[in-house]
Amino acid sequence: MNVDTPVLDRCPFFEHFQPKHLDKLNALSSLVRFAKDEIVFQEDDEDTHFYVLLSGRVALELTRGGKPHTIEILHGGDELGWSAVLGQKKQFRARALEPAEAWAFEVGDLLEAFDANPYFARAFLERLADVIAQRLQHTRKQLGRALADARLSAKASA
Repeated sequence: MNVDTPVLDRCPFFEHFQPKHLDKLNALSSLVRFAKDEIVFQEDDEDTHFYVLLSGRVALELTRGGKPHTIEILHGGDELGWSAVLGQKKQFRARALEPAEAWAFEVGDLLEAFDANPYFARAFLERLADVIAQRLQHTRKQLGRALADARLSAKASA
């Protein structure tokens, strides 16, 4: 499609990539648009895309008891769909809270690029590991708050 390489390097996910890696990502990207309330992917989907949001907000939601619970709200510059890169099912449902645009990367194309250039693979996967660690930390904090709130509610009703 593709996006201007200078635009890619302003995105936090790509800021430490070498110019040749940005050129490769540019060649692999396609622009996608999501309408308000459009589902980007469902929990447990085997979607094969990795996304980097350009604009808009997307909620990562976990459904329990038939009711969605927002885990995190992503904004322009944030990534989603990283589980596809690792060959995993989606951990959450992703829903556009407003019209959104994203770069989409077909995971099969990324994996071929990784095989062709291990340095590119390492740069991408190191950055992806950082994203995963940040998301895990955010979820851990949110879980701690939810458990504390549940204890307060239990004490109040006792």
